[in-house]
Amino acid sequence: MARPTLTGWSSTEWKSPDGAVRFEQRVSATRPLVELTERGALALGESYWQEVEARTHRLVRARRHAGEIELRLLGRSTLLRFGAPLTVVDDAGVLSRFPIVGGWLARSPGGSITFAQAVTPEVELRATIDGFHPRLSARLYRHVQQRIHTSISRRYFARLLSERPR
Repeated sequence: MARPTLTGWSSTEWKSPDGAVRFEQRVSATRPLVELTERGALALGESYWQEVEARTHRLVRARRHAGEIELRLLGRSTLLRFGAPLTVVDDAGVLSRFPIVGGWLARSPGGSITFAQAVTPEVELRATIDGFHPRLSARLYRHVQQRIHTSISRRYFARLLSERPR
């Protein structure tokens, strides 16, 4: 099955003076892709973790334990560890935000990754990394980790757009 066109795709990066990054991708949708409930908000995150596994051919796997998510390389090294998600549901949309609490790729705990679906004024999906302090140098981060995240995000959005609403 052909991947849908990513209408309105944009990707933006900011870096703070202390080295924290904010990296956001957006895409437009013609209809809501998840329901405006906590379950819908959590489905956004779950779909992303599934895409991480698919895109890396399961070399990186999402391990769930006590509400946390660990992205593990070959089942051993914890690349990133996320705390339990915070969900927000209102008339404007839904989101699930996972705090970054550690892992080899994080210089220190802090920041988050957020998956959101806005429904007003238009339907839009977002994947945002905010306040993350990467362990990799700025150059390596941009050329390795950021590219991987962008690739996964594009496939994540395409997956959501091609599925039936959840």
